[in-house]
Amino acid sequence: MRRWWARRPGQAVPGESLTPEAVPDQSDAGRPVGRRVVIGLLGLGTLGIVTGTRAQDAVTSLLAPVQLHDPTGLSGLLPVGNTFRYYSVTGGAPTRDAATYRLSISGLVDHPSTLTLADLQAMPQTELVRDFQCVTGWRVPQVHWSGVRLSTILDRAGVQASGRALRLTSFDGTYTDSLTLDQARLPDVLVATKMLGSDVTHNHGGPVRLYVAPMYGYKSVKWLSGIEVTDTVIPGYWEHRGYDVDGFVGRSNGRSGDERT
Repeated sequence: MRRWWARRPGQAVPGESLTPEAVPDQSDAGRPVGRRVVIGLLGLGTLGIVTGTRAQDAVTSLLAPVQLHDPTGLSGLLPVGNTFRYYSVTGGAPTRDAATYRLSISGLVDHPSTLTLADLQAMPQTELVRDFQCVTGWRVPQVHWSGVRLSTILDRAGVQASGRALRLTSFDGTYTDSLTLDQARLPDVLVATKMLGSDVTHNHGGPVRLYVAPMYGYKSVKWLSGIEVTDTVIPGYWEHRGYDVDGFVGRSNGRSGDERT
């Protein structure tokens, strides 16, 4: 039986990191979005669908800061077509750039390290064109991704024999998720530094985010700050709230009609 989610104002429902990309907690201190603003943006969203992809992209960019700081969740209901929605479980995250970004590799590895954005860019790059599927139902088709295979980073770190899984953290200070080592070594799992033809933006979880192509968006951690090798799977933010640890598209969370790309 397929499970569907409808978000009520203030109710946390996973999306992309998310992703999933996730809606803010009710405790979020962001300024609520007023009724007039929501109605106005609803009109813009409808206009974007009517007038085409370019207008949708413009509307989506306009909505990004509103969605990230909207504790009501209403802005995520706007009809913006096949484009990304922007969610955060904390109402946003600190900004990191090429000078300040760091990715910690720790846990059961032979060579713990801290990687900069330049370090990641110097590693062998992989490009993918895959859909992004949110567990709440929306999908963005044929997204261009580029970055380092997660398996490459693990091989360089030297996973110890007792390592079985990964705990992934975000520099928003709250979001976490997990993968088994077998899942992490799939060829379409990237530590992404580029998407949609350019650097990963802050609103999309940049400058570095995870992209797990075969799974729903909540497994693709935004604002990626840490990769810790563990001896067991540690359920993440949304798993503690009822979502499947193994979030494969079309084979989890009660959803059976979504196509894996």
